Amino acid sequence: MPTRTVAYLRVSTDKQADAGVSLEAQQDKAKAYASLYDLSLVEVVIDAGESAKTLERPGLQRALTMLKTGKADALLVVKLDRLTRSVVDLGALIETYFAPGKAALLSVSEQIDTRSAAGRLVLNILASVSQWERETIGERTRDAMKHKQAQGEYIGGHAPYGYQLVDGELVADPIEQDVIRQAKELRDSELSLAAIAKRLDERGIRARNGKVFAATQVKRLVA
Repeated sequence: MPTRTVAYLRVSTDKQADAGVSLEAQQDKAKAYASLYDLSLVEVVIDAGESAKTLERPGLQRALTMLKTGKADALLVVKLDRLTRSVVDLGALIETYFAPGKAALLSVSEQIDTRSAAGRLVLNILASVSQWERETIGERTRDAMKHKQAQGEYIGGHAPYGYQLVDGELVADPIEQDVIRQAKELRDSELSLAAIAKRLDERGIRARNGKVFAATQVKRLVA
């Protein structure tokens, strides 16, 4: 008996949706796949102009409801990124809807069919690879930011004490630089951080917020 299947199609921009080219191509591929693998397409659900950043899409929620209520036994997509680009969301979908004993997930491009153990293995491998790629990119970004910070380069946010942000670049502030110099001289005389803060206050020197320097702020000044 053919597997009752709901096909899910998505385009991310209104322009694509209006043109209909991408949707038409997806629909042709979905119908061809269904015919080849003896699937019964009970409905073709479309999300036009919807982003994959969230699962809260009307079309997708309708398709998932069909799986949940037993109106369909499988969800067919042309490519996994039509379903979601998030590894976390994909994991949640697998656990909730496509785990063993639940509905099947079918993907034309990736040749995924979770009705078999091999298909579930491929899906899990793809999800793991995507997770690895995302974490690797994150690590590279963090390492690059740390390197820039170590080199004294500006990495965004508020300008550190002693500098002002001018046209996107850090420029030394002579007044604040003098405060840093005084703090370091006091530190060289072996005063504690709290004592340095008190001495600066006695000299009428305050932090940017107009308050007395905290010990943690002084620590950054003399670092």
